[in-house]
Amino acid sequence: MPSLPSPTQPATITIAPLEVRSASLAEQAYERLRTLILDRQISAGSPLQEARLAEDLRISRTPMREALVRLAGEGLLVRRDARSYAVRALGTKEYFDCMRAREVIECEAIALAVGKITDAEIDTLEADILALGGGEHGETEHWHFDDRFHLLIAKASGNVVFPRLVEELRVNARLFRLHSPLHRQPENHDEHGEIIRALRARDAERARATMRDHLRGLQEDVRRALTE
Repeated sequence: MPSLPSPTQPATITIAPLEVRSASLAEQAYERLRTLILDRQISAGSPLQEARLAEDLRISRTPMREALVRLAGEGLLVRRDARSYAVRALGTKEYFDCMRAREVIECEAIALAVGKITDAEIDTLEADILALGGGEHGETEHWHFDDRFHLLIAKASGNVVFPRLVEELRVNARLFRLHSPLHRQPENHDEHGEIIRALRARDAERARATMRDHLRGLQEDVRRALTE
């Protein structure tokens, strides 16, 4: 597992070399680093040196550079100097701005999804909730479940833009160091259950309200953490 270095030292990552397969080396490097960043296995502010990463992955610097430029274009990295990048750290104001935008989009998305989401899709969401509530889980597993949950609802809305916006806002929020699903596991479980019940009832206003309560609960958790 990658270590969490101090921001003043280059990130030391134990990372397996890439394998030759159909996807380009640049694409593979991009996918590997993006996963490490979103799973918080590389800490915000840690320098990522192009040459060191290329050596670790056993690829040339050209595909490594392409991957880093792409991640920077998505807002996951910021350039530190000519030879290195760093994982972007999200500020408090931007975090709350992202969450308010999520409220607007996801409350509308779930209201639209009520009439379109299938029983099978609702069953899938409910099964995931039950599996996650059945024992102790790490932060990464929670993130991956939460991604599936919110993106499935956004896709079920029928609006082709909503899933892309929701994913982008969720990625931004994950860069905020105080935002973690582990801070409120029981609350998340209960709120997801309320959302499922509203979807099963095909009640658009109830679904909108349960999604709003859930997203505001996440924000309140961060506000408490900021005052502690």
